[in-house]
Amino acid sequence: MEAWKPKTTVPDCINSGTFGRFLRLSLTSCATPLHRLPGLSRALGIDLWIKRDDLTEFGGGGNKVRKLEFLMAEALKQDANTIVTAGSPQSNHARLTAAAAARLGLDCEILASAPPGQFPDIYFRNGNRLLFDAFGASVRPLPTGSDSLTALQTRARAIRKDGRRPFVIPVGGSTAIGCLGFLNASFEIAEQAQAQKIDFDVTVLASGSGGMHAGLLVGNALAPFTRYLVGASVGREKTNQIALVDGLAGDCAALTGLSGTNVSADVFDGARGPGYGLLDDGTRTSLLTAARRDGLLLDPVYTGKAFNALKMMLERGKIASGSKVLFWHSGGTPALFAYPDAVDSGEKHDF
Repeated sequence: MEAWKPKTTVPDCINSGTFGRFLRLSLTSCATPLHRLPGLSRALGIDLWIKRDDLTEFGGGGNKVRKLEFLMAEALKQDANTIVTAGSPQSNHARLTAAAAARLGLDCEILASAPPGQFPDIYFRNGNRLLFDAFGASVRPLPTGSDSLTALQTRARAIRKDGRRPFVIPVGGSTAIGCLGFLNASFEIAEQAQAQKIDFDVTVLASGSGGMHAGLLVGNALAPFTRYLVGASVGREKTNQIALVDGLAGDCAALTGLSGTNVSADVFDGARGPGYGLLDDGTRTSLLTAARRDGLLLDPVYTGKAFNALKMMLERGKIASGSKVLFWHSGGTPALFAYPDAVDSGEKHDF
């Protein structure tokens, strides 16, 4: 059988000389849907739309596929046979990296550690963690508080001594190359919005490892799809999250020859709760309201907090009543099954 080889084409939106040197593997076949949320629009008093990156048809869905299309192409270009990455037991990125490695016939190792805080036993067995095993990844413990990049580099050296060829992907796949996936997404959403004659006032997204936020930030400068782009921090304090996103955006712009692109991140950190991966009442209410108003599933780690941030910004006047708002659903639904306390059927949740 002929050996599998990556496609040497890049998305149409970046098929110019500036971007043409970057390979992209096609892990998804089409653009993710853009549609209106009627129930939540009525409840919130805004015209709310959603970008459905939870519906990417690969590995359980989620936005990390966009980064992996470029990162895995780079891994194959470097003739790697083992992918090494890190994340929490409920890491969407680690789950999709394992799925991509399985599709490409590569080994995958995940350095997994729980974020600080108290978690039930099911957190370490269900949701994304269950799928790490389903996709055949080798999971190694990473002590809480360890520097993940240092640990990844140490593990990569050990893999090389074994005669294998590792390719390291940092937490979240948030590198300059990974950000290219969201440059592509910016052109995709701009085209969809133009086709439906929508002009978004505000776009809200979860901001964690920063790659999606950074890629869309640069992309919106090139192919504008929204007047205001704000990332809801899911863990870091505002100043630190802005520094992270701005650094990635600068690296991405430089990588693509667009270093003159002047962008700076806007971050809302009022909905991050007690810490990364930790559920609070505001996130829980947002999860249940989205489900009961529009049949929409959010996750406790990212989109639940981002949707809570959207509500808080509306309450505080940062988003005006009647605005046309885009909520970018980055996926993460499998993690919901590791948080049994996310749903309390004995309570009534509403605005």
